[in-house]
Amino acid sequence: MRILVIEDEPQLARHVSRALTRRGHEVTQRSDGLKGLSAAREMSPDLIVLDLNLPGLDGFDLLGQLKLARMDSRVLIVTARGELEHRLRGLNGGADDYLTKPFAMEELIARVEALGRRWVVSRDTVLLEVGGLRMDVVLRRVTRLGQAVALSPREFDVLRVLMQEPSRVFSRTELCERVWQRDYEYDTRTVEIFITRLRKKLEYGPEPSMIHTIRGVGYTLRVAGVGSEREAE
Repeated sequence: MRILVIEDEPQLARHVSRALTRRGHEVTQRSDGLKGLSAAREMSPDLIVLDLNLPGLDGFDLLGQLKLARMDSRVLIVTARGELEHRLRGLNGGADDYLTKPFAMEELIARVEALGRRWVVSRDTVLLEVGGLRMDVVLRRVTRLGQAVALSPREFDVLRVLMQEPSRVFSRTELCERVWQRDYEYDTRTVEIFITRLRKKLEYGPEPSMIHTIRGVGYTLRVAGVGSEREAE
């Protein structure tokens, strides 16, 4: 996901950004409310990690501006204000979740990725396109460079998740959770099988593979020329 961290404590902002980056997210930082609002309008992030005690523009006011702009970014409030009235004000003001400082980084990551799993790209009801790969979600048809690609229902669902957020790295567990509804239907080896099948079916002559393995993290779909130091294949 593309994540905007709006936090005026430099050390905490760095720690949060590094942790989220290691999970495969694209992270941008801003240290005050006005700059944060400007960045949100410019980049339309998938998710915003928002402190409330911000210089320039208070977090509650920033949240109100996002609501007025009809932005569909998810918002996770992270703040030292733990009183019930503040939590209710934030959630009623449009935030999707609320985490009180101090917190464990593992919990923040879990909450961010839970929000990500519930996030739906608005265009996914009609058409997804990444490079020469095109998916009609309604008709459940896939083509690469104009050539039809025959996929099983599960292969289609795995590819759909990858195409909804190109360049984002998905862990094996998250891919499984997004595609299979019940835990007993899968283990993490299952998704490896479907990734292997998809790679073979998406091959097109000399064109390079679009699905990449990131060592120790998971899988991502992106066009040729966008590399990674941790990329395995």
